[in-house]
Amino acid sequence: MIKSKSRSLEEILSKIYAIWFREFRVFLRERSRLIASTFTPLLWLFVVGSGFGSAAAHTNIDYEIFIFPGIVCMSVIFSSVFYGSYIIWDRKFDFLKSVMVAPVSRGTIFTGKTCGGMTNSLVQASILLVIGVIIGIHFTLLSLIQTVVVVLLLSFALTSLGLALGSYMQSLEGFQMIVSFVVFPLFFLSSALFPLHNLPYWLSILTSLDPATYAVDALRNAMLGIGSKSLGLDISILAIFTVGLGAFGVYSFGRMKAV
Repeated sequence: MIKSKSRSLEEILSKIYAIWFREFRVFLRERSRLIASTFTPLLWLFVVGSGFGSAAAHTNIDYEIFIFPGIVCMSVIFSSVFYGSYIIWDRKFDFLKSVMVAPVSRGTIFTGKTCGGMTNSLVQASILLVIGVIIGIHFTLLSLIQTVVVVLLLSFALTSLGLALGSYMQSLEGFQMIVSFVVFPLFFLSSALFPLHNLPYWLSILTSLDPATYAVDALRNAMLGIGSKSLGLDISILAIFTVGLGAFGVYSFGRMKAV
């Protein structure tokens, strides 16, 4: 009995690995995508950060340093949610149909694809973390582990959201239009560019409904030692969002038509 369960678990993990490996190889072949997705956060960090930083001082630290955790989350938001477009491409090239007819559960397929999206986000975030060290952010082993945990949680949540949205869409144009209404509110309401204190009441409500808010605050705690909430509370709330969006993604993926 125990051996059969162990064998079944190994089979599931091997299938997840196969799907993840395929997604990761696709990512490695698209080097232009990696460059473009890294350039945009850097543009915000150095151009927008320098411009806003010269006009106002939000904290007693350099404004570029202050917004850096938000820029890391920005990279994760955009790469994770837009990852759902690969569902539409897979459907167009009949790859999705061939996977769906294989003896693999849709939950396993979804998990493999989500892990692929998480890996992509982690690679892009790692590049930004190197930039962070260059501009003056000091990491300890503990803060680095905390940063990776937050990035993975946020990436899993938003990749699940992107895959769920992609499962309902038939055209890439429609997906991009819908996603634009998702990623920009997620970013601008996350407190990536401003502190959470002294916000208007209505804006405080909106920021509290944004999972990226807790990721940004958690990263500020881990990287800079500042935050409006404790690191443990931020990660706990982010984990709840991750479980909820993961469940929504599995449900949506289960209802998806392969053609």
